[in-house]
Amino acid sequence: MPHVDPAHLVELALGNDVTHDDVGALQHLAACGRCREELHLMTRVVMAARGVEEPDLPSAPPAHVWQRITQGLSEPDEPTSPAPADEGRHPHTASATPHRDRPRTHGRRTAGAALGLLAGAAAVRWWRKR
Repeated sequence: MPHVDPAHLVELALGNDVTHDDVGALQHLAACGRCREELHLMTRVVMAARGVEEPDLPSAPPAHVWQRITQGLSEPDEPTSPAPADEGRHPHTASATPHRDRPRTHGRRTAGAALGLLAGAAAVRWWRKR
């Protein structure tokens, strides 16, 4: 007997209307620990998402955060010159290039993190409206 389709498990976890297709799925769940555990985990996620309240949602960051992100994205990357070869150093050791000569990636990481937070907040808000 094949495992229950993950999309079907999601529907069961959400508690959507039971159809005639669910009888076979429920019989499989009674016999299959793997699918039963997957349904249990999905049900926990659904319960946690339904329990989200307004204070749980992330708040908008202060204006200075967006200014730093914009500044970091608008600054051109500084060209780096290759580090001088050190004959006494092992080729796999870390570069001795000073921090100020390394390319700027902090702004991009910050922007990526901010975009990830915004996407997560949008997903939670969308979920709550459903």
